[in-house]
Amino acid sequence: MKKLIAYVCMMFFVLTSAAQSQTDESKMNRFVSGLMKKMTLEEKVGQLNQYAGGFATGPNNTRVSRTEDISKGLVGSLLNVSGAANTRKYQEAAMKSRLRIPLIFGLDVIHGFRTGFPLPLAEAASFDLDAIERGSRCAAKEASAAGLHWTFAPMVDISWDARWGRVMEGAGEDPYYGSLVAKARVRGFQGDDLSKENTILSCIKHFAGYGAPAAGKDYNSVDMSMGQFANFYMPPYKAGAEAGAATFMSAFNDFNNEPATGNSFLLKELLKKQWGFKGFVVSDWGSVGEMMNHRYAKDDKEAAYKAIKAGLDMEMESGCYAKTLVSLVKEGKVPVKLVDDAVRRILELKYKLGLFDDPFRYCDEERERTVIGSKESRKEACYVAERSIVLLKNEGSVLPLSPSIKKVALVGALAKSQEDMCGTWSCAEVSKVVTLYEAMKKKGVTVDYHDGYDLKKNQIVNLEQTLAAARQSDVVVMAMGEQAWESGEMRSKGDISISSEQQRLVSELVKTGKPVVVLMMCGRPVIFNEVRRDAPAILCTWWLGSEAGNAICNVLFGDYNPSGKLPMTFPTDYFDIPSSKNFPMVGETKSGKNFDYTNYEEDIWVGYRYFNTVKQSIVYPFGYGLSYTNFSFSKPKIERKNNKWIANIEVTNTGNVSGKEVVQLYISAPETFIQKPDIELKAF
Repeated sequence: MKKLIAYVCMMFFVLTSAAQSQTDESKMNRFVSGLMKKMTLEEKVGQLNQYAGGFATGPNNTRVSRTEDISKGLVGSLLNVSGAANTRKYQEAAMKSRLRIPLIFGLDVIHGFRTGFPLPLAEAASFDLDAIERGSRCAAKEASAAGLHWTFAPMVDISWDARWGRVMEGAGEDPYYGSLVAKARVRGFQGDDLSKENTILSCIKHFAGYGAPAAGKDYNSVDMSMGQFANFYMPPYKAGAEAGAATFMSAFNDFNNEPATGNSFLLKELLKKQWGFKGFVVSDWGSVGEMMNHRYAKDDKEAAYKAIKAGLDMEMESGCYAKTLVSLVKEGKVPVKLVDDAVRRILELKYKLGLFDDPFRYCDEERERTVIGSKESRKEACYVAERSIVLLKNEGSVLPLSPSIKKVALVGALAKSQEDMCGTWSCAEVSKVVTLYEAMKKKGVTVDYHDGYDLKKNQIVNLEQTLAAARQSDVVVMAMGEQAWESGEMRSKGDISISSEQQRLVSELVKTGKPVVVLMMCGRPVIFNEVRRDAPAILCTWWLGSEAGNAICNVLFGDYNPSGKLPMTFPTDYFDIPSSKNFPMVGETKSGKNFDYTNYEEDIWVGYRYFNTVKQSIVYPFGYGLSYTNFSFSKPKIERKNNKWIANIEVTNTGNVSGKEVVQLYISAPETFIQKPDIELKAF
């Protein structure tokens, strides 16, 4: 009887929730339809325009006040304006417009807001979807407290090419894993209710194929087959749409020889029709106007025409809609229903955010003071940062550092750099970032710090003093790698090797006979063969944000046992890029057998690498990561239940300390109707 009552109650709740949802949808439709009937064509086109305030993310650094246009109802959104007081000022201008339609404020909140979190690629190394969602959740809380409604994240572009600087902004090379990370980040930003004041709109970018520019050069042309797109690049975009992402951003690149910003197949046919996407599509910075650079449009007017016809709803910064869309409609070249569809999508999200009820609900300065930089935010940042660190090497169990260690030689200017700890595309308050040097001093050990290396000149400095400090210490910790600015947008590299002088310094430190721990700080896979050969212990610490120093120290001293796994392949040489295992196997050896492209025969018959490069093209593969303990795995037991295959495996910690392990399940499809990779990740 109790079960029956519980079932009835549950069904009543489900039916009531569904009815409420339909009522809310109907109410929103009536409101938006009524508002649109009152709007002039000029006011409708105004909703499709987004302009920047504050600092610029694009090449145009001249900013003009938009207050007058806003008060006329000719602006729908502002980007790069944040802070409760600042957003209130512009929202007040919007309330002077005839129909009092509120603005949406957007910003690139990529990895945390004022409390910085690890780079997205670093977060992906956690293989912890809960931690990734928590990171986005915290970013949303802080950003919304600063008057923001919208982030241009997550970037879900799959990339196999570490030369491309923006790999730091994504989840790596695997489409299955990338899809799960996309969903986690959308959930984190948006929660389960956009009307809650601590949620913000997410934006899936860059649609589509932006992660595959030719030769890894940012903004370069993208050329791929539809099969390649569907099987490897499309899944995370689709996953983001299925997770309920509020907005999508079109990519700078071309797709099938058409700019993505004016690509009807991508924006209209695939996204809106096939996937049923109900949100709106925004261009990337100035990309409508850039269709002229693609030689796809002759002027602003043709660019606006092709963009609106393709399904591009909001234009960021280039102003083609503002200058020409009204005349295009009046001339009969663009049906007004296309404009109406775009306007409706934008107004519906403003409604869901609750901005028509209270335009200033995100402009609470008291909330801003209490939420941003709170103890809770800092705790979350450290939690995620610890889980993002990957142990690459630990010969002789150098790590974790013994409690008996009293003196540490800390080498490398990166150990003291707050700005670099933030990483690129950061909103974090630099002055509140905990460096490795600060954190280590708090551990109660004596820290003898030396730069050892000039990052600007790329050369060793004060070598003898540095080596003397190493000899007089119990252990050497070397912070090395890239600077933060070396990864990110417009930061593509032909050679991703760490400079030879930095690597030589590690070798010199190893010669002192003291144990050397290398912290590889980077925003992408990097090449460091000399370090890999000589240093007994290596941690990949990426750029970890505001709590970087504390998180690294917790791992160094064993307060947290590293559990991260690499989300991208680390190659042996830049000649071997890309070297992911996601390539289908098509070559044959002289004996007729398929190549094992990680274990080539040592002769001239070489297929999947250049014949004059090293034998092993992969140093650390996707999914690689060690622990301070050891794990053994039983043979999987496979059974079928309810049309699903279930794999059961027993994992045993055979070491002396507690730890976590990411159990990864790969499958191989021996015979399929399309080419498939040798192995594919399908669960973890």
